[in-house]
Amino acid sequence: MNEVRRRVALVTGAASGIGAAICRTLAGPDMAIVVHTRANRAGAEATVAAVHAAGSEAELVLGDLTEPNVAPRLIDRAIERFGGLDVLVSNAGFADRTRFAELTDAAMTHSMESIHSAFFRLARAAIPHLVAGRDPRIVAVSSFVAHAFRTDLAVFPASAAAKAATEALVRALAIELAPSGVTVNTVVPGFIRKDAGTHAAYTPAQAAAQTGRIPLGRLGLPSDVADAVAFLVSSRAAYITGQALHVDGGLVIRS
Repeated sequence: MNEVRRRVALVTGAASGIGAAICRTLAGPDMAIVVHTRANRAGAEATVAAVHAAGSEAELVLGDLTEPNVAPRLIDRAIERFGGLDVLVSNAGFADRTRFAELTDAAMTHSMESIHSAFFRLARAAIPHLVAGRDPRIVAVSSFVAHAFRTDLAVFPASAAAKAATEALVRALAIELAPSGVTVNTVVPGFIRKDAGTHAAYTPAQAAAQTGRIPLGRLGLPSDVADAVAFLVSSRAAYITGQALHVDGGLVIRS
């Protein structure tokens, strides 16, 4: 009998936080994972070590996704190293709290390139391989900032625009790719605890102060988001596409 190859996942922004947690949660003997980071090699190496410990093969790739050639290079590396691609998780990005009045053209473009354009390029390069994959899945990691516009919460104009554009592209792709069996969804985290020493839009004290605005009364953990992603990329989510799954403790209640 022919040996069935492992499913192959590419997770961007996987050196810390949500991306690293996604890799750890997906890891297992039946999965190979391409671990991407822009520049945090030490963090990505720690993620690779955790993935290996769980029985997965792993490949570390560095690259700035605002550069147009990086996304296709990541996909090519997955194919070269593991022979296919079944799961794309577009997680890399950052939060920009700059007020609209102070936003420069360059800052707005940087948010769009880092989040929306990166997802666009990754999906475009991945689709020809995903349609031939096993239980093929695309998941984009969005943010509550594209949904929560209240006077008691900080507003992130550039990040909100980039994440909202990504969610719209997810819905369009879900329709286009449905005949091929590729599902396309987004996970929408709320306030998530950051790893110590990593970039955060809020200080730990500011983040802790948000718990009073969260119905479940606590900050989310990276593992909370990773569990949602793991479900969406599993065979159990085969009939779910074009959806935004909020993982925010009730911060954003939608009808």
